[in-house]
Amino acid sequence: MQMSYAIRCAFYQLLLAALMLVAMLQLLYLSLLSGLHGQEEQDQYFEFFPPSPRSVDQVKAQLRTALASGGVLDASGDYRVYRGLLKTTMDPNDVILASHASVDNLLHLSGLLERWEGPLSVSVFAATKEEAQLATVLAYALSSHCPDMRARVAMHLVCPSRYEAAVPDPREPGEFALLRSCQEVFDKLARVAQPGINYALGTNVSYPNNLLRNLAREGANYALVIDVDMVPSEGLWRGLREMLDQSNQWGGTALVVPAFEIRRARRMPMNKNELVQLYQVGEVRPFYYGLCTPCQAPTNYSRWVNLPEESLLRPAYVVPWQDPWEPFYVAGGKVPTFDERFRQYGFNRISQACELHVAGFDFEVLNEGFLVHKGFKEALKFHPQKEAENQHNKILYRQFKQELKAKYPNSPRRC
Repeated sequence: MQMSYAIRCAFYQLLLAALMLVAMLQLLYLSLLSGLHGQEEQDQYFEFFPPSPRSVDQVKAQLRTALASGGVLDASGDYRVYRGLLKTTMDPNDVILASHASVDNLLHLSGLLERWEGPLSVSVFAATKEEAQLATVLAYALSSHCPDMRARVAMHLVCPSRYEAAVPDPREPGEFALLRSCQEVFDKLARVAQPGINYALGTNVSYPNNLLRNLAREGANYALVIDVDMVPSEGLWRGLREMLDQSNQWGGTALVVPAFEIRRARRMPMNKNELVQLYQVGEVRPFYYGLCTPCQAPTNYSRWVNLPEESLLRPAYVVPWQDPWEPFYVAGGKVPTFDERFRQYGFNRISQACELHVAGFDFEVLNEGFLVHKGFKEALKFHPQKEAENQHNKILYRQFKQELKAKYPNSPRRC
């Protein structure tokens, strides 16, 4: 009996020692891995020890924690910011697609998830208390039923400072409680939403586009900041990753992704060949063609569509920045933030592109990738208050350009 007990004790001691040895070997491998350079070694490690996917309960706990914080006020004190309603684990070398939307325009997120294979970050603006509640319910439903949302999407919420967002009551999430799949969530949102232009909210609240852009881009190295109703070409994320991984020469370079708009958004072009065919028959045209042709003209669309077809994504030609060019681009490093004094409509992206130029960044247009906006943009009539804000932004932009001279006294570049 004593012999049997001793054998069992020896067996358990041996098993414990083996488990400790395995754990020590993993820790040793991790410490060695941290000293290695290059993505290849990290990829090999995660092939053998993949990270555990975040569970629905973990994501919901994060949502409750973010909302329970009460948010923080922005620099102006006009808006309340809730960071990280949803979070995603991101490779520091990755390229994030950053966007912003009113609650109603969140339905465009489905199309972005289909086309962009990498991480996404979206900042949502809720102009009223009811919209803030709908946004939290949506985040709750999307995190419950959409694995891609849990794995790849970070979501932040902004609302007027006088409102606070509340944790959704599981017993009272409205009709969203009856949904059972990701597609059902987006279908339901399409039925209850009234999608339109982000800055045409029909309220007395200004849409804080630059605050939202900065929030979505926060913490990223390389980012492509776009409007939520735009769609990237198929494989753009993969092409950017391969190009950036092969060289570290892109510091100080803004890699311009040409932007277009399509008359009918029923079928979005997937590759350059499809896009050019639609471009040639007038179904696709340069972005902002009907609103502000000079705002995109330096991209040189006629040159771009006539470039020879290539399999690899790369910069095709350099374009000197000129006012009022406001390209969509990928850049890493010390990228200037968007000036959050610009709200609503007008000069919000031009001002950031202007500073990028003065800060020393060069602009190079990519050969194959592109963005397509859903629908032709046409001139709009604004409410008198919104028109007044546009004029305010115009005056602010003149002031902003003078401020850059003091901020970059040694730069030979000016706007």
